[in-house]
Formats: sequence, C-alpha cells, structure tokens
Amino acid sequence: MSNGASARLNVLLEDAGLTPLSDKLGGRFEDYLALLLRWNARVNLTAIRDEEGILSRHFVESIACARTLPVGIGTLLDFGSGAGLPGIPIALCRPEIAVTLAESQGKKAAFLQEAIRTLGISVKVHAQRAELLSESFDCVVMRAVDRMELAIHSAARLVRTDGWLALMTTISELGAVRAAAGGKFSWVEPVQFPGGMERVLSIGSLHGVGG
Repeated sequence: MSNGASARLNVLLEDAGLTPLSDKLGGRFEDYLALLLRWNARVNLTAIRDEEGILSRHFVESIACARTLPVGIGTLLDFGSGAGLPGIPIALCRPEIAVTLAESQGKKAAFLQEAIRTLGISVKVHAQRAELLSESFDCVVMRAVDRMELAIHSAARLVRTDGWLALMTTISELGAVRAAAGGKFSWVEPVQFPGGMERVLSIGSLHGVGG
C-alpha cells in the first residue's frame, strides 16, 4: 500500500463533495486498507482487489453511508459483512454506534476479528448466519449479498421498531429490494453515491414516518 493512501482517499472524498477525514481517522483507514490488501491476496474478501478500486468504491461509498445514516442510532448490524464493508467504516466514522458484523464464512469472519484487533475498535463479530441472531437493532445495513432479496427479507426482521433498514443498491434494483423488505417500511429519497453507476443508499424507517 502506498503511504499516500489516506491523502488519495481524501482527494476522492473532496471530489465527491464530501468532507475529508482527519489525519488520525485517515491513518486508521490506511491501516484497514493495508490489512485488506494483504488478506485479499490469499482470501477472496472482495471482488475489487486493487488499491484504487477499494478506495474509490468501497471506502468512499462506506464513508458516505456512515455519514448519511440518521442520528440517534445506538446499535447497528452489518448483515453479511464480508470484508467489513460498510460496518467497519461506520464504526470508524460513527464511534457512538455499537456495530455488529454478521459473517458466516469462517475465513472472512477471521479477517474481521483481525481487523477489529488491528484497528482497536469495539466491534462484535457474529460468525454465523445473521438470521440466527435473536436480538434486534436500531439499524440494519447491507450491501449486495448472495440471494439479495431473500436476505433483505431476513434483515428486515432484525430491525427494531422505530429503527432503520439501509440498503446499498442500484437505481435499477431499488423497487425489487424495497419490495423484498415488506410493506412496513417508509422509504426516504435514495441518496446517490459518488461516481455515478446508478449506485444509491436507500433508507427505510420501520415506524412509517418517511422523510
């Protein structure tokens, strides 16, 4: 990893109209990137494997997601966390939120444990299928996962009353993923992620009071 990764990330954030990270926070994202690149060489954590792609797609989108989530969230579940995206960036950017990363694949769950240890963040890893969780959360967030619409149905059941479901998806999939969540959610206007490609963050409130 280049020493200028955090500076490059800040350039990408500024280009997207987002506030850059502090030096301290940028350094933690740099540490996360280094670990991600090292593990990705031997464990398939993400399809995007190059530094620039991870910065511009995974990190910028996850930081944008973290900053867009409503205030007042105390607990958050990253459903099908994979490489910790967006859960770890949310934990870094929103330390007031207690984050749980649900990841059933053993090698990915091991990476998450190592990332938490390396970054020194207080985050839980649920190393089983998220559907097995008995607790509910103020917010459940998910990116593209296998069998997305079925997973969304399961994720929606883990949202606490008055809580939020946050889906990182595309404009073309928006109708289908919202329908999969069921009719109890009221959806705010989707927020477009930087860089186009139709990628958006769609947030639904379970209490039925949209924005």
